[in-house]
Amino acid sequence: MGFDLIEFVKVMLIGIIEGITEWLPVSSTGHMLLFDAFVPLHMTEEFKEMFFVVIQLGAILAVVAMFWEKMFPFSLQNKKISVDNGIIRMWCRVAAACIPSAVLGFLLDDWLETHFGSPLTIAAMLILYGLAFIFVERRNRNQPPKIFTLSGIDIKTALIIGLFQVLSMIPGTSRSGATIIGALLLGVSRTAAAEFTFFLAVPTMLGASALKILKFGSGFSQSEFITLIIGMAVAFAVSMLTVKFLMDYVRKHDFKAFGVYRIVLGIAVILICCI
Repeated sequence: MGFDLIEFVKVMLIGIIEGITEWLPVSSTGHMLLFDAFVPLHMTEEFKEMFFVVIQLGAILAVVAMFWEKMFPFSLQNKKISVDNGIIRMWCRVAAACIPSAVLGFLLDDWLETHFGSPLTIAAMLILYGLAFIFVERRNRNQPPKIFTLSGIDIKTALIIGLFQVLSMIPGTSRSGATIIGALLLGVSRTAAAEFTFFLAVPTMLGASALKILKFGSGFSQSEFITLIIGMAVAFAVSMLTVKFLMDYVRKHDFKAFGVYRIVLGIAVILICCI
């Protein structure tokens, strides 16, 4: 794969797209695949398949950096290691939520990419879940949340949210979108739903990235390695801003605007494909 200025710009744009769309409920994979469909990246299909997943590690590291105190259960106090049992319990719930996608992802990953990676499929999923967001928000308009914090999410609720995450295996759905919709339907507040999807992303994307790297192997060329590092670095920086924006946004607004955006984008893609 040659690496010139144009390809550098494309990789930078992909990193920006990933950093924004990984956390907003609009489908990062769907946006990256759509970008590649209309502005093709000059890389092998094997590397591209791996790249679109592993680049998300940059975004994941941003969340780890921002939520480190909430995520890491150990601290040093008076020269003794202190353990936060609340954080341990939270990770147990996250682990339970990861089980469905871990099992089905291992079994169906290649099949889903082969059969559901087209622009029209992505457009259909954008529209479908855009409508779902509008429906759920209208349904919840007069129903106050039952769960306001991460600590209020029990194992059963976490497992059900994990089942919703399985839906995101189809490109265009959005991992964060599927988990947030599931959480909202279960009575979780928008803020707690957004935070839980951040935490859930860490083991989910670490596992998905490890699987892709194992499939690709260790035969990276120099330009491929540089491409991956640049994409991850840009995704990291942009994610820092996006996560802060989203947390501020959900404290004052609902998710209907994202639903409308998904529908408009999905219709635009269908029209472009049909011209």
